[in-house]
Amino acid sequence: MNTLSPLITDAARALAFRQREPAPVAPTSLLVLLHGVGGNETNLANLAAGVPVDTLVVLPRGPLQLGAGQFAWFRVTFTAAGPQIVADEAEASRRTLIDFIGQLQAAHSIAPQRTVVAGFSQGGIMSAGVALSAPDRVSGFAVLSGRILPELEPLIAARERLASLHGLILHGRDDSKLPVIWAERADSWLDRLGVDHTTRLYPGDHGLSAAMAEDFHTWLAQRLPARTARP
Repeated sequence: MNTLSPLITDAARALAFRQREPAPVAPTSLLVLLHGVGGNETNLANLAAGVPVDTLVVLPRGPLQLGAGQFAWFRVTFTAAGPQIVADEAEASRRTLIDFIGQLQAAHSIAPQRTVVAGFSQGGIMSAGVALSAPDRVSGFAVLSGRILPELEPLIAARERLASLHGLILHGRDDSKLPVIWAERADSWLDRLGVDHTTRLYPGDHGLSAAMAEDFHTWLAQRLPARTARP
């Protein structure tokens, strides 16, 4: 049975986090799962449970506390003109996540080619931000009911550096928090950047449905095919 560890706070890590247990002694790959705004690192526990056992699954906590058990990667206000973000907080979290993933890779001897970052809503935003700005850090990213920040554009890596990335965009057609046009924009943007990706739309509002989770796990198995654990 898969569970989550107690919260791990380590001076050698840029963020507090939990990991799926039992954790592999010698993992062959790494999956970092990022929660949405106002949530916390336990929210994607069910998504973590479906991942192959040779993968180290890490769920970091956003650095900004909004309330009891509520955290974020950056503050955002939803207006009639669309989401308005605190851009410097988003940028600080992007940099912190890049460092955090590098620390995990170094600690467990996991290559970027065996690393995927994924997230729900604001976590998906951060996943895209990390991958598109630092494609040498991960091999794939998944945006689950999220978007790609327009503010990311000047930070996106050169086209040739993006060539090895694989992306996944999953979104509800009736999403009332982040309307489906954000998924359509992300799909078009990745096309223009030459990033290999899959986009799928589903019935339903802002959330992570069972069908989304199933498709995510299928995609992940292609990105991180199971290997015999390292001795």
